[in-house]
Amino acid sequence: MRVVGEIPHKECKITIFQWNEKYIVKIEQGNLEQSFKINQLDLTSEDEVYEVVNETFIKNVLNNFNAMHQIFSKALSEVL
Repeated sequence: MRVVGEIPHKECKITIFQWNEKYIVKIEQGNLEQSFKINQLDLTSEDEVYEVVNETFIKNVLNNFNAMHQIFSKALSEVL
């Protein structure tokens, strides 16, 4: 797996990888992460990955992190 680049953001870490004819966009926030795989053949260039990961995309990912955090916190509270 090769790191293609990073997208700076104040609320999460965004890393783009290239592996097995796919681009993998990995977003991390605390102990949670989300990843998205994009087939290289679906894009005309590597630069298009950065167009996919726009502010609207990131906003939706951050909303997912909020939901994931609530789900995880609830699950932990039921065990502890």
